[in-house]
Parts: sequence; structure tokens; C-alpha cells
Amino acid sequence: MLIEPGELLATVNSPSDLKGMSPEQLVQLSEELRQFIVDSVSVYGGHFGASLGVVELTVALHHVFNTPEDELVWDVGHQAYGHKILTGRKENFHTNRIYKGLSGFPKRKESEYDSFGVGHSSTSISAALGMAVASKYQGKEEKQHVAIIGDGAMTAGLAFEGMNHAGVSDSNMLIVLNDNCMSIDPNVGALKDYLTDITTSHTYNKVKDEVWNMLGKLSSFGTSARDIVAKVENSIKHFLLDSSNYFESLNLRYFGPIDGHDVNHMVSVLNDLKDIKGPKILHIVTVKGKGYLPAENGNKTKWHAPGTFDKLTGEIHKKVHETPQPPKYQEVFGHTILELARKNDKIFGVTPAMPSGSSMNIMMAEMPDRAIDVGIAEQHAVTFSAGLATQGMIPYCNIYSSFMQRAYDQVVHDVAIQDLPVNFCLDRAGFAGADGPTHHGAYDIAYMRCIPNMVVASPMNEHELRNLMYTSSLPRDNGAFTIRYPRGQGVLPDWRNEMEKVEIGKGRKLREGSDLAILTIGHIGNLAFPACDELEKEGISVAHYDARFVKPLDEEMLHEIFSMHSKVLTVEDGCLMGGFGSAVIEFAADNDYHATVSRLGIPDEIIEHGTQQELYKECGFDTEGILKAAKNILELVA
Repeated sequence: MLIEPGELLATVNSPSDLKGMSPEQLVQLSEELRQFIVDSVSVYGGHFGASLGVVELTVALHHVFNTPEDELVWDVGHQAYGHKILTGRKENFHTNRIYKGLSGFPKRKESEYDSFGVGHSSTSISAALGMAVASKYQGKEEKQHVAIIGDGAMTAGLAFEGMNHAGVSDSNMLIVLNDNCMSIDPNVGALKDYLTDITTSHTYNKVKDEVWNMLGKLSSFGTSARDIVAKVENSIKHFLLDSSNYFESLNLRYFGPIDGHDVNHMVSVLNDLKDIKGPKILHIVTVKGKGYLPAENGNKTKWHAPGTFDKLTGEIHKKVHETPQPPKYQEVFGHTILELARKNDKIFGVTPAMPSGSSMNIMMAEMPDRAIDVGIAEQHAVTFSAGLATQGMIPYCNIYSSFMQRAYDQVVHDVAIQDLPVNFCLDRAGFAGADGPTHHGAYDIAYMRCIPNMVVASPMNEHELRNLMYTSSLPRDNGAFTIRYPRGQGVLPDWRNEMEKVEIGKGRKLREGSDLAILTIGHIGNLAFPACDELEKEGISVAHYDARFVKPLDEEMLHEIFSMHSKVLTVEDGCLMGGFGSAVIEFAADNDYHATVSRLGIPDEIIEHGTQQELYKECGFDTEGILKAAKNILELVA
């Protein structure tokens, strides 16, 4: 089903088609673009509220700036759907986030208009500044560089680092701060309160009118424009909130806040700001989900990425199952940590802006003083958790696997070196699905198992997750404890087991066999069950072991495997280089075993987006791939 664009949007094949549009046409185009997004996402799914909130900004940016020569850097990318539609991808937009289709985020290989690939937040300012410095060095003084960042993304340290550098760079750069008080969940922290003060201050709003009256005269003042800007700056510095402005203190010229849904006013302001050299910031106020009432007035978190829905009623489509379905691993985590925290008052939950995604919000609702959202600040989340641990608390720091990459130094320096008992729950381990390579948890086994004072475990099912969480809550000699688990459903509809302690470093034998040993880690081991059954039907005797722990490895179990089997197949949903299979081969080499070991996992390449099942198949470790690999190793040895 193709979504038909509105009459004016149908004529737009590139941003150049916006240049001659009248103010009335820009309003019409904004309305049609918003409707096109509603129509498309309601049918095909995807991120929703963020892109609706920046429709007018997107139109204004492409109308004013000479893209792609002028470069727009979209932060995170949730807000870039309108940008994609206006830059030649309208006809293919129905393939957004679908296997082999358009990426859900800006991607340099996809379009010359995507100046920087994104997926994680808070990168736009640093990237745009790098572009601006390079342009200045190359003598391209008139080239424009615009970073569009949400107020939620501003809570990350990287954004502050970028602004701090931008203020002394004297480069031609504009930061557009899209202020809607939301990331995926409601924003937290002092910056949110500060921005609220700006947008509600009567003192500021009085000065704001004077400021924009002056700016509106820029075009007629010619060479004296700089004098007007100086007056604007002095007005803000002396009168804004009766104190200095935070952004001004970083030497960023601050303008705003303005209505982010008035496309023509933004066009006027952006045209004026093009003539002001140096680093500057424009503060716009928007509404996430603007223009679609269920999203605008309803639960903003739910409408961030609602899946498919009835655009007329706002009813979100849900799959109806005749039999009970397994819960998501995230839900099991959320209920289990609350269950543990009720019994142990030392347990804390920590998440960097992902309370609903990780299900930490379940604990937050009952124990807000012990379940803490620190904002989009993974590094802080890890070191904050380390601080809790020094005082005898038991922190569970829940971070998506690919987001943990941003806090790797803190894991090593602040946790492992100090041998602190911080529990890391790595959500979205393995393939994250339609979010693609920026969100795939491909590397956590490799990057965690090489760190001293670290346990690394992965549950095969919900009972195992609960047992591992219970085990990690108990006193132990080891330092940090990592539990990795995938996005989505587990395998046990009846998942509320009585939790039991697991011996750290102890795996499980799931099936006896003599011809081949299959050794798996984590949820992916469930895909080996039908492969083993099929091999048994063909007269091949297969042993299946669940390693459970990558570090420490169950050496007793491995000695048993290699003493009984000359053919071993390892299966993991992590990178092959340095991963679980590598650990098994290292053990075999260290102990002078000469078995043939074949490995299945994520190859040494960037895997694009698609469903988990599609990506398992592409990488060869779905059930069919496991079956094929098992037969290959048997034939190879024979």
C-alpha cells in the first residue's frame, strides 16, 4: 500500500522545490507533510511523535538553507522523518525501517542530505562543529552548519562538551534547541527546569519582544547589523531571568524561545540568523506529536513509537493471541527488580532516560526514591552506580547494550578497577531489530569479558533471568556482574518461578549426545532445540549445553565437552571476534584440545536493520543456519 502525498507535497522531490514557495504554501506544505507522516506511520509503524513535532522546523530549514551544501545534523534521528520525505525519499518512505528498506535514522550512505549518521543522542553539536571548523579552514566562510537537538539530548555530557568547544571556536554554526520537555520519557534534571523557567519567565518574554523587533530590522540596517546584535546580546545578558543566560555564559549567542510551529516566523528568524557569524543557539518550543490529537494530548511515551494504529480513532493495533504469550524480557526485569527490592532495601535501580523501554518504570512507580532516571547520561549512570556501591547499596544499572558502549571507560575505571559490585543489566543485547546498527547489541560479550573483576552471564529464558538477577543481589567475592538479554519476548508464558541462586560460572547440560556438541549462550540457544531434534531424526546424536556464563567459563563442563567430542559448534548472538566462541577456542588452545570448533554469530561487518528473525537468518544462526552448520562440521571432519 503506497501512501499518496498531498497536492503540494507531490511536487516536492528535493529541497530546491521549496525555495520559491510563498508563506501560504509553506503553511500548506507543513500540513501535508504532517498528514503524510501520520498516514505512513499508522500503516507501517515507526517513530512518530518526535517527527510530528518538528514538521514546521523541517520545512523552514530546507526553505532557508541551501542543503545539501549547507549541512543539517539531526540529533538521534527520531525527528528526521519529514527531512527524509522532503529530500527525495518520499516514494520509498513506506520501506522505512523494513528489511533492506530505508533506515529509520539519517544515514550518510543513504542520501547526500544526511550529513551525519545518528541513532544515539547528543552527537549533533560535536559533529556539526567539526564540519564548521573544517569549512572555515577550507575558506568556505558562507557555508552553514545546523545542529538540531532536542532538550532531552541536551542532558548528555557530549552535548555540553560540544557547546563548551563551540563557544571558543568562532565557527559558523547554529544550534537549534527543540524544547518539548520530552525524550522518549519525560525529561528530568536541572536543565529541564532551567528551560521551563526561560519559556515561562515574564521578564524574559518582555525582553524577547524587544529582541525580535530588533532582529526583524536586520535586513534594513546593512553594516550596522552587528551593533543591533550587540544590543540584543546585552539585553539578554542583563535582563534574561534577572541573571546571566547559561548558553551566553558559554559564548553562544542565544535567541528565542520562539514558537516552533509558526513556520513563517521561523523562516524569518533563520534568514536573520544566517547573517550572524559565529556560534549561536536558537531555542524553539514545540509539542511532541503536534497536529495529531491522540499523540499531542495523550501519553507522549506511548506515541513515541506506537506501532501501527487506526489514524481516525487513534486506537493502537495490538496482536490478539488465543493462548498466553511469553512476556518480554524487559517486563520480566521490571517485575523482578521490584520483587527483589521489596525484600532488600539496599537495592537501587538506575537508568539513563529509558525507564519505560527497560521497564524500570515498574519500580519507579512504587519506589521513586530507589529507582532513578539520570537523563540521557550513560557515563554518569555507571559512575553514579559505582558511588552507590561504595556505600553498601546494590545498584542495578540498566542500559541498552549499544548505549553501554558510551560508558565503557566508566565501567573499566570507576567500577572494575575499584572492584565494586555494580550489576549491569544490558537490555537489547544481540539484534535490536528495526532500529538497526546503531542499536544492535553486537559487541557486549567481547567488550565485557575482557575486563577483570567482571562476571558476564546471559539467560536462555525468563526463569534464568530471574535466577541470575537474584544471584547478583547476593553478597559475592566477584566485582561487577553483567546480565545481557535481548529485546522482545522470552519463551515461557508461565515465567514467575521461585528464584534460585545460580553458582557463578556454572553452565548446564540440556541434552546428551555423542556425535556433536552444540554450545550456546543466552536466548539464542532456544533456536538450537529444533535443530537438535531434526538432527536426531536423521540419526545424528547431538549434545546441547547452555554455557550461561561467558565469564567465568564453566571449565569443568568444557573439559567434559572436549574430552568427549571432537566436533563442537558454538552459537551466540554477539560478534564472532572476541566473543563467546572465541572464549571457547581460547580454552581449547590453552588446554591443548584439538577438536574442530565451528562458530556461529555476528560476522565482522555492520548488520543493517530488519526483524530479529530476518537478521538471524542473514547471519546464519537461525534454526536452519544452526542445522546447516552442524551438518557442515560433521561432513568436514568425516
